[in-house]
Amino acid sequence: MARVRVARQLSSAARGYVLLRYSYVPDMLERRQPHRAAHLEHWKRDIDSGALRLAGAYGPVDGALFVFRGKTRAYVEERARTDPYCLAELVPSTSTVDWTVVVGADLGTP
Repeated sequence: MARVRVARQLSSAARGYVLLRYSYVPDMLERRQPHRAAHLEHWKRDIDSGALRLAGAYGPVDGALFVFRGKTRAYVEERARTDPYCLAELVPSTSTVDWTVVVGADLGTP
C-alpha cells in the first residue's frame, strides 16, 4: 500500500499553491504559433525558481492550467497579465484560486 502523507505535517507555506486557469480562443492552435516561444520564455523564471510546478493545456485545446507553489494570487495574476498569450488576446479569461493541498504522494517534497 502506498504511503500517503498528511498536510498537517508540513507548514502552511509548504502546502500553499495557487492555480491559474486560462480559457483559450477557439482558434488557439492557429493563432498561438507567433507567440509560443515568447510565452514559454515568459514562464522560464518561474520554472527555474521552482514556483511554477506544472503547466499545460487541457483538451483538446480549450485552455491551460498552471500550478504555482509559494507565490501569492496577486503575483500569479500579474505574471498572467504580462504573458504574451494574454497580450495577444489569445486568452479571453483567466482565473486564480488558492489551493491548500491536504493529501497526496508528492507532499514529502516541500
